[in-house]
Amino acid sequence: MFKDQRVVVVMPAFNAAGTLESCHREVLDQGVVDLVIVVDDASEDQTVDIARNLDDTLVVTHEKNLGYGANQKTCYRLALEQGADIVIMVHPDYQYTPKLIPAMVALIGNGVYHCVLGSRILGGGALLGGMPLWRYVSNRFLTLFENITMNAKLSEFHTGYRAFSRELLEDLPVSRGSDDFVFDNQMLAQILWKRYFIAEISCPTRYAPDASSINFFRSVKYGFGCLATALSYRLARMHLVSSPLFEND
Repeated sequence: MFKDQRVVVVMPAFNAAGTLESCHREVLDQGVVDLVIVVDDASEDQTVDIARNLDDTLVVTHEKNLGYGANQKTCYRLALEQGADIVIMVHPDYQYTPKLIPAMVALIGNGVYHCVLGSRILGGGALLGGMPLWRYVSNRFLTLFENITMNAKLSEFHTGYRAFSRELLEDLPVSRGSDDFVFDNQMLAQILWKRYFIAEISCPTRYAPDASSINFFRSVKYGFGCLATALSYRLARMHLVSSPLFEND
């Protein structure tokens, strides 16, 4: 709880048995989280069994693998149903440290921002933290293109560490986004479309064998999806096309 505001952490999980418990423990150690929601996307390991033994946790499972974007849609719907005022997405693979949760919650809970991102680029530690060079270069190129196309000034569009206000989540048409990884990018584009300001805080980078990561082929697909999202945003802003992602002003 933060200033009488209910704080809920959502964890979109897939084969996270090796890191879920330690990540969850650190989430609750921050002292501001009221509830953790784990949505398992048909994992093939012991993720669900571990999740069901965790304190202060609601566990929901998908009977079949629906995709990372579909998992998030379930996460946010459940968080709102559980009365969340502030929602933080934390990947259960421990790539992002939960120690930043209090700072992210304070920025939203004090009414300063409606969205806060944990940036791996701010602070300059992405490569030192193990981010592969090809992924870093792709991140920088896509972010530059998206900043120019969508008139934004973010250090990166591709972090999975995010916090949102209830007002923002209720305002966004997230159900219209992809069920795949590009959902992350589409969601930020929708936030910019609605003219919300986005805050960023520096987040240490941790790449390890037990951290989830999409393969090169899916990364390429994701990259083209990001380019398409940015172009769609610009054309819709110019009233040249309509897009289900972006409602009319």
